[in-house]
Amino acid sequence: MIAVASSGEIALELLQPLLLIGIALAYVRRAGTLARRGSPLPSWRMAAFAAGLLMVGLAFVRPLEDLAEELVLAHMVQHLMLGDAGALLLVIGLTGPMLQPVLAIPWLRWIRHLAQPIPAFLIWVTLLYVWHVPALYQGATFHLPVHVLQHISFAFGGFLMWMALLGPLPKPDWFGNGAKAIYVIAVRLAGAVLANWLMWSGTVLYPDYAAGEAQHGISPLADQGTAGTIMMIESTIEVLASFAWLLFRWAREDTERQSLLDLAAERGVELDPARAARAAAAGEGARLRERIEAGRGG
Repeated sequence: MIAVASSGEIALELLQPLLLIGIALAYVRRAGTLARRGSPLPSWRMAAFAAGLLMVGLAFVRPLEDLAEELVLAHMVQHLMLGDAGALLLVIGLTGPMLQPVLAIPWLRWIRHLAQPIPAFLIWVTLLYVWHVPALYQGATFHLPVHVLQHISFAFGGFLMWMALLGPLPKPDWFGNGAKAIYVIAVRLAGAVLANWLMWSGTVLYPDYAAGEAQHGISPLADQGTAGTIMMIESTIEVLASFAWLLFRWAREDTERQSLLDLAAERGVELDPARAARAAAAGEGARLRERIEAGRGG
């Protein structure tokens, strides 16, 4: 179990909740600014962001924090709360205007590039697999600085992974709904491979948990296999939810595209179908509609 003794370790222990508080305050301040400018955030986005912060915060609360030092399955739950469910909710709570001040900071502009589909996927899958190497996974359990770095890595990788799929930053032209479906499959396949490795390896990968497992009356292989099962179940739920979202998005965009084309034909305005599709995909249908009604296409 991690022993917090030095002032440096205490500072590291406090870093995680203080970071969450700072993020919450910055979000509330920016939301207030946007509201005063007449562009309030939808309440469902604010609720999603608050739920994401709560999810991440609960990952550090006892007894889960203590159990994560004793059982592989509890450690897995903690990581899924940080890098999967929590990160997803945080991304849902963001919009372009909300992120604008962050992206205006010169040393944070690189987020635009890392949150693109290919870099985001590679970073996420690399962090996922590297941190499950036994030496690192167990080292994080018994060394606080490594544990904090692991938490930050999972949250960061998950944030980028979801940002590339659902975030408000501009996406490459090739990353349409079909490419998004492939992206979801690739993400979940990567998770499924790791989950199956934990479930069916037949070898104890993390022997340092033996004392905690004995204390809770669970065998090492059962603990490890349960961790993989939890990961597989959570992954399956998110796959189904992601595909449902993609189907809904495709139907909405197709309806919006056809509506713009019909309006253009009615007003005698020339409109390229590809332009209408791009506007619908980018959420700019209302703006293009105004242009058409004013007698301009695009």
